[in-house]
Formats: sequence, structure tokens, C-alpha cells
Amino acid sequence: MEHDATQELRVPAGGSTSVSDEVVEKIAVAAAKSVPGVAELGGDIARFFNAVLDRVGLDQVGDARRGCSAHVTDGSAVVNLVLVIDAGYPVPQVTNEVRAAVASAIEAYGLLPAEINIRVDDVAMGSPAPI
Repeated sequence: MEHDATQELRVPAGGSTSVSDEVVEKIAVAAAKSVPGVAELGGDIARFFNAVLDRVGLDQVGDARRGCSAHVTDGSAVVNLVLVIDAGYPVPQVTNEVRAAVASAIEAYGLLPAEINIRVDDVAMGSPAPI
């Protein structure tokens, strides 16, 4: 039952549980957005298209996984995130907190976080500075 988007997890009671790459992407995005200092996820082009979708009333299209890709293999997940960080937040602090939040969220779903790669694509200048 293994294919590109779904990975089976072996369970001792018989049967199997499959976790798709898309599920891991949604989990990772939710965890990353919960970290103070993360303004948005996604690169310039993704954010541009999302702004267009917002204007035509399709503001929820693509939001759940935007700025994230994941691949699950043998119960381990590799996650790639693209972040926009609020101005005034230290990049190392925010990325370390994002990495910890994403790893914890992935582990809660029974997977091992093999890699969590983060690229900071932009800084949101209009955001409030940390207190």
C-alpha cells in the first residue's frame, strides 16, 4: 500500500496505519504558525497567489499547506518550511522554536521527525515588535 503520498506505519496488533505527506504538511504548518514571530508561511509567489485568492473570496484555498512540503518514509518525516518572520524577532530563536514545535507535533502523530528544514524568505516589516 506504499506510494508517493502515503506511508504505512507498522502496528503490532495487525493491520496498518497510513499517514499521508499532506497530513504531515498540515500538522507542520499549524505548529509553525503557533510560534510567536512567524508572520506567514510561503515564498513570494505563493503569498502573491494567496493574496489574489483572498481578493476573489477564496481565502481558504491552499492555506493549510502553504509554505510546507513533507515526505514520510518508514515512519520518519522530512519537513521543509518557508517562513516570513515578524520584524524584530531573532531568526535563530524563531527557527529553533518552530523546529521544536513542528517536531513535537509530528511526534504526537506517531512519526519521527528526521529533518525539519527552514528557509526564511522574508521579514514582515509592519508587524509589532516583540515585548
